Amino acid sequence: MKQEIIISGFGGQGVMFAGTLLCHAAMKEGKFVTSFPSYGAEIRGGIANCQVIISDEPIGAPVVYSPGVLIALNEPSFEKFSSRVKKGGFILANTSLYKPAKLSGIKIFEIPANEIAEKSGSILSVNIVMLGSLIAKTKLLKLESVINSIPEVLTDKKKPLWEPNKKALKAGFSYKPA
Repeated sequence: MKQEIIISGFGGQGVMFAGTLLCHAAMKEGKFVTSFPSYGAEIRGGIANCQVIISDEPIGAPVVYSPGVLIALNEPSFEKFSSRVKKGGFILANTSLYKPAKLSGIKIFEIPANEIAEKSGSILSVNIVMLGSLIAKTKLLKLESVINSIPEVLTDKKKPLWEPNKKALKAGFSYKPA
């Protein structure tokens, strides 16, 4: 098994945190991982992305050219990376911010992530809602591995964010897009 993923959004949407959390949980399950972050020119507000590879075998290079999965937290991210998703892959689109165009050979799952995050207790957890949806769709990792990684990735200094992120992860995991 090898899954290549691009997570993309505006700087400040937690793209790097989502990638780090995903990698940490995969390592807990004994998988090989790489993470290749890329920040937009303006950092906060520019388009940031994190390329993640999770595999049962050693990984040769960290760069993702044709991901099987794209998490697009906003429309500019969808526009920039959707053409790179390989046929048969899928996109998790944050339809709270945009309506994704249809693509041939690519399944698009519409996730109203902002609303789900808000109902879960924190609008800042949109990235984690999408991560929960990713886990549900791919069965790539156990939900418990990701939940248990939250306190390990978010240090004690950020302890108040543990429970809202756990709730958001579970809410994204439970959401059933059309």
